[in-house]
Amino acid sequence: MKVKDLEIGESVDRIEVEVKEIEEPRDWSNARGSGKVANAVVKDDTGEVDMTLWNEDIEKVNEEDTIIITNGWVSEFQDEKKLSTGRFGKMEVNPDE
Repeated sequence: MKVKDLEIGESVDRIEVEVKEIEEPRDWSNARGSGKVANAVVKDDTGEVDMTLWNEDIEKVNEEDTIIITNGWVSEFQDEKKLSTGRFGKMEVNPDE
């Protein structure tokens, strides 16, 4: 799958992207728990998309890393597409190293 193929509300079987930038993490809290979240911009040869990094995934990723998301999810927040691992997805960082 490529960035240009991502559709809001659909699952992502597998996508490989490069991390372009990562914002500073911030704390979150709701009725289900609390933790940290950070927004990132990721890209491939077809475009860019915002990505949400949650909790321990934030520490695994640096700018210019290559990541592979399997069983991910595309949501919408403030009229923007957001790629994430979702509840059941997996993220692999720099798979060729």
